[in-house]
Amino acid sequence: MEAHTFLIQLVLILFSARIVGEIAAYFKAPSVIGELVAGILIGPSVFGLIEISPPIHLLAQIGIILLLFEVGIETDIGRLTSSGIKAGVVAIGGVVLPFIFGFCISYYLFSFSLLASLFIGCTLTATSIGITMRVLRDLKKQNSHEAQIIIGAAVLDDIIGIILLAMLYDFSQSGTVDLWNAGKVLLFIILFFLISPLAAKLVSLIIRKWNEKSDIPGLLPTTIVSLILLFAWVAHQLGAPELLGGFAAGLALSRQFFIPFAPFHQAPEFSHKVEKQMKPIVHLFTPIFFVAIGLSLNLKTIDWGSLYIWMITGLLFISAIIGKLASGFLLKKETFTTKLIVGTAMIPRGEVGLIFANIGLTAGVFKDDIYASIILVIAFTTLLAPFALRYICNGAENIHNNKKGLHGDDN
Repeated sequence: MEAHTFLIQLVLILFSARIVGEIAAYFKAPSVIGELVAGILIGPSVFGLIEISPPIHLLAQIGIILLLFEVGIETDIGRLTSSGIKAGVVAIGGVVLPFIFGFCISYYLFSFSLLASLFIGCTLTATSIGITMRVLRDLKKQNSHEAQIIIGAAVLDDIIGIILLAMLYDFSQSGTVDLWNAGKVLLFIILFFLISPLAAKLVSLIIRKWNEKSDIPGLLPTTIVSLILLFAWVAHQLGAPELLGGFAAGLALSRQFFIPFAPFHQAPEFSHKVEKQMKPIVHLFTPIFFVAIGLSLNLKTIDWGSLYIWMITGLLFISAIIGKLASGFLLKKETFTTKLIVGTAMIPRGEVGLIFANIGLTAGVFKDDIYASIILVIAFTTLLAPFALRYICNGAENIHNNKKGLHGDDN
């Protein structure tokens, strides 16, 4: 691709994301929906102005890594730790239930091959933390009790998904499952999460001291972005998703994070300064990621008149919704609203589901019609969840405000 072509494509991506995002916000819809729709409009599905290309894909990956950094730096580590068991319950339920539903529908109802059914089941286990956290941040709910459960569950979901993907890929290539390979992936991910916060904390101390002595502007965002990308690279080298590297770096730099028994702690004002100076960079790159999801979909390839495709899509879509929604209701001692918010937040498949689907297609596991059906399910869950989440959160807040008003009247 020539440089001038890429430049005008980038102009279209950023400009369309902003315009359609503003329209979505005007109609009280999450701005992330506008950015997804912008990708569908300028991509092969409608006008065909842009196709996903390696440079755009790379910028989109940087966008999701930076978004997860922002999620990490805004996360209350104490709440995240305390919600560990609950997050684990939601993550396991959110993997097991959609997998069983997807596999049984594919294998027993439509008589797909074992490998195709396994891939479809695994695709339904995915959760897009990026989309969910963007909506919660727009609603100012990123530090709520529900958000901490959702973050923990989505991170665990990603880890389980990577292990499943490693096992499925081995199975598609050799016909056998290599448990040792899957075990190594899990071990490397655990090691990464144990070591990375300590390393990030040490590096951040050097950056802080350097920033205090430097007379050249812009040192902080330059070094922090370098740190984030380094951790994303390390995560990839160890078999974990790159976005988990960004999340780990954000956690380590957050105001609430500290290393037990260490002689140093992060100065809250430094964390605040990092957060403030990184926001414009995050807000520049993250729309590219959401537009890229829309660009990845080619809705023209789908035979919209096929009853067969609509039957598969409908049943898988219902399974995708119920499986994730039910995972929230596995929580005990939580209100109905909390369970509903957590379950709904786990629904969007987004980029994670697309990764599973694309690997299945390139490995020759899926035919085009099955792939089209899965793409529809991913698109519908990705578009539905932000609307539903906003509606539920706003409804819960209105009920809470009405109760406060009633109590106020009583006083």
